[in-house]
Formats: sequence, structure tokens, C-alpha cells
Amino acid sequence: MMHKKYSTIAKHFIPISRFLYIYKGAEIVPYTHKIHKSTFSTVTRGNYNSLKSKDVDFFSSLLGSSRIIQNVEELEAYNIDWLRSHKGSSSIVLRPKTTEEVSEILKYCNKQKLAICPQGGNTGLVGGSIPIFDEIVVSMSLMNKIIHFDDTTGILQCQSGCILETLENFVNEKEFTVPVDLGAKGSCQIGGNISTNAGGLRLIRYGSLHGNVLGLKAVLPNGDILDCMNTMRKNNTGYDLKHLFIGSEGTLGIVTEAAILCYPKSSDTAVAFLGCNSFQDVMNTAKIVRQKLPQLLSSLEMLDDQAADTVRDNLKLSIPIATHPFYVLVEISGSDSSYNEQKLNECLSFLMEHNYINDGTIATEPSRIKVLWSIRERITEALLQEGCGYKYDISLPLSDFYKIVEVMRERLGRRVTRCVAYGHVGDGNVHFNATTRTFDPEVLALIEPFIYEWTSKRNGSISAEHGIGYKKTKYLHFNKSNDAINLMRSMKKLMDPNGILNPYKGSPGRRYVASLLLVFQEELDILRYSEKRMRRDTIADTDSDIVWHL
Repeated sequence: MMHKKYSTIAKHFIPISRFLYIYKGAEIVPYTHKIHKSTFSTVTRGNYNSLKSKDVDFFSSLLGSSRIIQNVEELEAYNIDWLRSHKGSSSIVLRPKTTEEVSEILKYCNKQKLAICPQGGNTGLVGGSIPIFDEIVVSMSLMNKIIHFDDTTGILQCQSGCILETLENFVNEKEFTVPVDLGAKGSCQIGGNISTNAGGLRLIRYGSLHGNVLGLKAVLPNGDILDCMNTMRKNNTGYDLKHLFIGSEGTLGIVTEAAILCYPKSSDTAVAFLGCNSFQDVMNTAKIVRQKLPQLLSSLEMLDDQAADTVRDNLKLSIPIATHPFYVLVEISGSDSSYNEQKLNECLSFLMEHNYINDGTIATEPSRIKVLWSIRERITEALLQEGCGYKYDISLPLSDFYKIVEVMRERLGRRVTRCVAYGHVGDGNVHFNATTRTFDPEVLALIEPFIYEWTSKRNGSISAEHGIGYKKTKYLHFNKSNDAINLMRSMKKLMDPNGILNPYKGSPGRRYVASLLLVFQEELDILRYSEKRMRRDTIADTDSDIVWHL
């Protein structure tokens, strides 16, 4: 039986599960992809025009038919997010190759009031890179040229559609490295990294993209080209406008080119994979590593035993040391292998003597380093095989870093198949994930907004590096004051008065806020039902003294 709210929604973004149905026009049809239902589906479509044949004719004259996608099967990859949790209904994808073509597209769409969804590698996890309704997708994939690299200063100039791994391989040949490194580097694009201010695995060493993007070129919603392609590390000339586009998720303009500061590549790298018996030991390890390896440390990661179990069970990866409740991954890099080895061994000996770590292994060969990193980098991939995933990217003080996981495990109990945590312990960013076999609205209601409220009370961030996108828009108030949100809306209105660029994302618009009243009421009803069940159904675990509340 279809829920009543779906019967009023036509031809737009509908998150669904394989057991539900999608309302398409005037008919209800089964949908076979494993795409999970969400309460966000009550958001109403903005007052935008729909795509017409004259619009397609214009785009064809500008780009040629070979750079326009309208085939239904090909469109699917652009309409569905990486987690396969949400699906849009765009009927066209445009693939420009130059900033000028992007300018013409936006100029036309602004005049015709056609909504646009900019898209890079579509590896985002908060619904920021997919259409919500029938927005025109502007894919940056063909804007993949490396414009220039200065091997004296390490400044790389490139188009925004360049794959991150491609850039890394290119500058590696010049003995440099790109300052951002992500698990999705083989698919994500640098423009998307910039637009979301992606953090990644080596932020502890190189800092964020706000500090490493020296300049950029962006196309504004009205088609104007804003050229801020500065390549000077020092440029104190008024407002630094590039920062408006770093982290604004394509809502203020489309980044088309960037100048990025790259760093000399260390000739020798070593990775240690360590086992800890408690999270207190993890914190002590992190503290000592930072104190003893300040010039060498390039990454500091953690994962718990359930995260390790996930990659072992689903991807058949071996954990190279004995089973522990927690694992820490330390990467160091420098130019002197003997010095690196000496400092790392001194650090690990100290940790062993104080019983902060109980086991470990060190890799210095590239093939073994890759094996150790795959345990950490492929956790998200492994979780996809668990069914429906509930992913949360938050920042917390280290004293509270793992407490949220313990709180959520107690709160969710046996309703979920796994509760796992991993993340960047070096910068306070924890990735909490829960899974169920199929989508469970009661589980979602128990997690949200509780996890954001809990994080906010501890002065953490509800989005450490993934952005706000579509999924977190209604929770922005947990991190931003009303004045801050109103200023964000004012900036959006000033730069995009027609609201055509990546609508429904980032800061909530007034139409969005009004429609959320329905969402809150539905979530409240689900939560009340869940609380009744929790009071009614208390089942004792026969194998232990633990009491599970279902």
C-alpha cells in the first residue's frame, strides 16, 4: 500500500526502496533499483520552467548533439547518487568543454528560468550533485584539461573536470603531490572537491582547500565569468572572492578552472597499522604521534572493529594484525628513509611501552602501503553491500569523538545490522554509519535529528567535509545561527535572483522551509510510534546480561 504522501507528487525526485513504487506522471509503476525512500520527498518543485524542444535546439546548436545526453539509460548515471539512495528525473545532460560554453548555458537558462544541477564525478554523499526534480544537469567531465604546471612554485592550473587521481599522477611525475587525497580519487573531480571544500586523508598535513586554492574561474548564474585565477601566494587586494565558491556546493556559481598549490612529493613513505584496546588508547596514540612525528606525519586515521569486520566480510580483505577493538593508521613521509624509520620506531616503541598499542605492522613498499590503505579507504564500498546505509559525517572534540557511536549503538540496538565508525582522528572528523537490510523509517527517525542535536550541543559540526547538499539542509540551524542563515540566503538572492543554480541545496529557501513542516510532522509521528514500541517491546538477550530495547 503506497503511503498517502506519494500520491500528490508528480514527475520528480522520489527516493524509494525496491519494495516501494515510484509515482511517474499519472501512473504508478514498480521500480527495480535499490534506492531507498526518504522523508525529503515532500519538498515541492520550485517555480521553474520545464525543458522544451526549443531549449534542446539551443543547446544542440551550442554544443552539438554528441555532447548532449537524452538517452534514458545513459541519464540514469547522472540522476542517481553514488550511494544509490536517491534518484532525480533530469531528462538532459549538457557536457561543455570551455568556460565560455558554460557561460552561454547559464545565460540562456537564467533568461528562460530553467533550473541547473552542476555535476562533477557524482561521488558526493549528501545529495548535492544530483537533480532533485528535473533540473538540467551540467556535467563538467569534458572540462578535463591541465592548463599549466609550474615546477618551480608547484602551482597547478587546470579545468574543473579533471579527475583528482589524474592530477595526482601528473604532478607525481614532476615530484609534487596534490594537497587533497580522497578515497574516491579515481572518480571525483577537482571542481567538485573545491565546491564542497573536501577534506580527505591528508588535511592534517596540508590543510583545507581554502588555503590551497590560490585562484579560480567561475561562471555566475547570469552567465557572467568571474576571473579570479590568481597564482600568487600573497595577494591581499580587497575581498578574496574565490572563497565564495569554495564549499558553496555550486549554489553561487560553477567553478570551471582553478589554480592549486601543490607540494614537493616526499621520496619515502611508511604506513603503520596499529591495534588498540580502547578509544582512550586511540586518543593517547594520536597525541603521542602528533608530538613525536610533527614534521613527518601526513595522515592519522582510525577505524573500529565493526568497520574492520565490514571490509573483511564483504570485500574479503585481510586485517594484518590480531583482532582489536580499535585500529589506528599512521602515515609518515619525508626525504630520508633512515631518519623516517628511526623516528617511527622510536614513536612506536614509546606507544608499546605505555601499552597504548598492543600490536602493529609497518609497510614501506608501495604495494604493501596500498594494501594497508585499502582497509581504511574501502569501508564505504563495503558498507554498500550491507543493504540500506545511514551515513553521518560529523566533527567532534576528541573527548566526544567515539561517544556518539556508543550512544547510537545503545539507541538503535538490534534494529540495525551494523553500527561502525571510522575517520580522521587527526582532525576530529568521525564517519558514523549504521546499516539495515532494507530502509527503515523508524531507524532514520531515531538517528535524525538526534545525532545533529547531540553534535551541536558539543560544539561540533553536522557536516565535517561532505557539505550540506540536499540531505542536511533542514538541519543547518544546528550549526548556523538564524542571522548566519539569513545572510546566506541574502547572498544567494543577490548572486542568483532567479534561484536557478543547484536549487534545494545548501541553505534552506522559504519554499523549502514551508514544505519541511510536513516532513517534521511525519517524522514526529514515526518517532512517537517508535517510542511506543520501545516501551512495549523489551526483550532480554538470553546469552548475556544486556537488555535490548526493540
